[in-house]
Amino acid sequence: MARSAGRPHRPASRLGAYGGDRPEVRALVPQGARRVLDLGCSMGAVGEALKRERGVEVVGVEADPGFAAAARERLDRVVEADLEELLARDDPGLGRFDCVVAADSLEHLRDPWSALAWAVSLLDEGGSAVVSLPNVRFFETFWQLGVRGTWPRREEGIFDRTHLRWFTLRDARALLEGAGLEVTEVRSLIRVRPMGSRFDRWFGWLARTPLRELFAFQYLLLGERRGGPPPRR
Repeated sequence: MARSAGRPHRPASRLGAYGGDRPEVRALVPQGARRVLDLGCSMGAVGEALKRERGVEVVGVEADPGFAAAARERLDRVVEADLEELLARDDPGLGRFDCVVAADSLEHLRDPWSALAWAVSLLDEGGSAVVSLPNVRFFETFWQLGVRGTWPRREEGIFDRTHLRWFTLRDARALLEGAGLEVTEVRSLIRVRPMGSRFDRWFGWLARTPLRELFAFQYLLLGERRGGPPPRR
């Protein structure tokens, strides 16, 4: 469920997990968006789908050379660079946008708070950010730590071995608000088994209960840029 932004190379065998077009992410991109920045665009599947469906211009940032090469065949422009280093520049040379997408990329960064704030500074007033983050409060965390006494390291998911930061829903909200965004929508992706199952769709009602933070595998947040310049750290 993660994509590469400023992260180590991911083998081609894992493209099934990291190269999807993410309809749940695309659904939160505002209909009026015309220029989208995709942070950690992987092979460009999300942006390609947005272009096909809405005719938007999509600029991607991707650190992995192989993924970046594939994304160039799909997107309007791809910048092959470490995301944090690129956004820390006074002028990253990306232009202005009305939507930023950060789908499972921020948790792989050393300083996702600064990276998102820098990305928000590229938004026009009223622009939006769509952020997808795994939920470390998922029930399996308590099982692994409390019962097994270990922190798993896996190839994907909440315990992806390349994650550097972890977020609960409260942390995710604080991340967006600290970057100068007003959170206007939150969606939970519910799972009743850690790796997902065909039964998950029958338990969507949990997202409307107090148990949602234990069964939400992932959160999707939509934030709108508030008036005035966003903070830059």
